[in-house]
Amino acid sequence: MTTQRLSYTFDSTLETVDTAEQAASQIAVDAGFGEDVVMQIAMAVREAAINAVLHGNAYDPSKKVAMDFEQNGKDLVITIRDQGTGLDVSKIPDPLAPENLMKTSGRGIFLIRSFMDEVEFHPSQTGTEVKLIKHVHGPAADGKEASP
Repeated sequence: MTTQRLSYTFDSTLETVDTAEQAASQIAVDAGFGEDVVMQIAMAVREAAINAVLHGNAYDPSKKVAMDFEQNGKDLVITIRDQGTGLDVSKIPDPLAPENLMKTSGRGIFLIRSFMDEVEFHPSQTGTEVKLIKHVHGPAADGKEASP
C-alpha cells in the first residue's frame, strides 16, 4: 500500500475543532477502521484541536493550526501543530489524582492517550506538535479492513 497524506491549515477558532473532528472521522472511515475506533480517533483529534486552538494559540486570529493525516498501511498518523509558546507535558496535572477528580477540565490529554496507540508531544518555542498514532490491526495492512 502506498502512503496517503492530507494536510490542512485551520484558523484558531472553535469551528476548527468541528472541522478537524469531521476530517478525522472521514479519514478513519476511509482507512477501514470500525465504528468504535473511528469515534475514538475523531475524539482524540477533537481534543488535540481544542488544545491547539485554546491553549496553544489562545484564539489568536494571526495564528494557525496545521494538521496532517498520513496513512501508510500499518499506521494512521495524525500530526497537529499550533503556533503557541510550547507545552510542558510534565506540568499537566493527573486528572485521576484525588484533588483533580471534580475538576471540569484537564482530561483532554488523558483521553487522547486512552484513545490512541501512541501519542508524542514535541514542544518548542514556536508551538507544540502532537503526533497521534493508531495502528492498523489484522488484514488492514493489505488494504482490506482495519481495527474493529
